[in-house]
Amino acid sequence: MFPAVVLPLALLVDRLAGDPDSRLHPVALLGRLISWWGKPEKWPVGTRKFFGALMWVLTIIIFALPFFLVSIALPWYLYLVCAPFLLKICFAWRALEEHTSRVVIATRQDLTLARAQVERMVSRDSGSLTREQVLSAGYESMSENLVDSIISPLFFFGLAGITGAAVYRAANTMDAMLGYKDERVDLGWWSARMDDILNYIPARITGLLLLLYFASRGRFRPAYECLKRDGKKRPGYNGGIPMAIIAGGTGVQFEKPGVYTIGPGVRSLDEGGPDIFTAVRVITLIFSALLIGTLLLLQVLLNI
Repeated sequence: MFPAVVLPLALLVDRLAGDPDSRLHPVALLGRLISWWGKPEKWPVGTRKFFGALMWVLTIIIFALPFFLVSIALPWYLYLVCAPFLLKICFAWRALEEHTSRVVIATRQDLTLARAQVERMVSRDSGSLTREQVLSAGYESMSENLVDSIISPLFFFGLAGITGAAVYRAANTMDAMLGYKDERVDLGWWSARMDDILNYIPARITGLLLLLYFASRGRFRPAYECLKRDGKKRPGYNGGIPMAIIAGGTGVQFEKPGVYTIGPGVRSLDEGGPDIFTAVRVITLIFSALLIGTLLLLQVLLNI
């Protein structure tokens, strides 16, 4: 009901309230559920792939069911009150900016503190990272999570309402917690594959919007060339797309030591960092406006 109204209200809630740091936050509760079953030692070795897929389905149902019930059971006026808050649970625009800002500020004060801050955003050992590498990790996470934390949940809201956004948020959280090539590889294989599938189209929509954005700033060629050259350096099918375009468009370089370097590095991250913030904000607003317009058009066509 009224998705074109719910989306801008949810964006407003996000900008005003962000994500409260509470153990009772629904995504925090989701994380505790995943932590409970996401221990490989809980499952016999030969059954971990099966139980990883089974628990993925059950976790999706548990997390998304309240969203579905709200969408079908509440009268429209109560739905309009509740739905923006429920949708906001499923994306993290302000929180993404806040986490990155904390890393940036910490690099100006205490490198040890900055390393600790960035470990909250990325899964890498930060103990030996230089200041530029710490900044890189923070801005890499921001660039990649433009898709994972903002565009994808809004995309699935457009497809299936708040239930679709909830399904995506649960799936992405499981990948973030289990989709690694370590002792969790068998238990998390399904989570990793489904995350690749769910983000496939949103990542490419984001890439197109980023290219158009940098074209408007006279930076299409370096953004596109970086996508062609470096877009597949990051493991996975999707994360390298926004990272490469943003690195090329802003002229910076992202580096994960021993794994990849992405971007030309003609500007430092101190110089290019503010432009990364701007790009993320602009793409979020452009995609939201396009989605709201599409939802309004569909509502008009369905009422004809």
